[in-house]
Amino acid sequence: MFVLELTYLVPAAQADALLEAHVAWLDRQYAAGFFLASGRKVPRDGGIILATGLDRDGAEALVASDPFVAARICAYRVTEFTASRTAPALEPYRFPPA
Repeated sequence: MFVLELTYLVPAAQADALLEAHVAWLDRQYAAGFFLASGRKVPRDGGIILATGLDRDGAEALVASDPFVAARICAYRVTEFTASRTAPALEPYRFPPA
């Protein structure tokens, strides 16, 4: 599992110009089964995504495909972790399995 932390390189108002493309990219990753949750950081200087179903290279390639990255709107920090405890709804993502 991965925590994908994006940090804006520009003011949030500038990021809004590409928000529709970024949200469409998020929608594709949810449909593919890669994303479990996402949202804005508070204060709004970027966002957080929980991702699964990828290896490290796949996670790095996926964030590189974000329109925000192509436009140099944000940079990602990719953190891999093992979910050893989860809420019941996330049990399928636990390791070792319950």
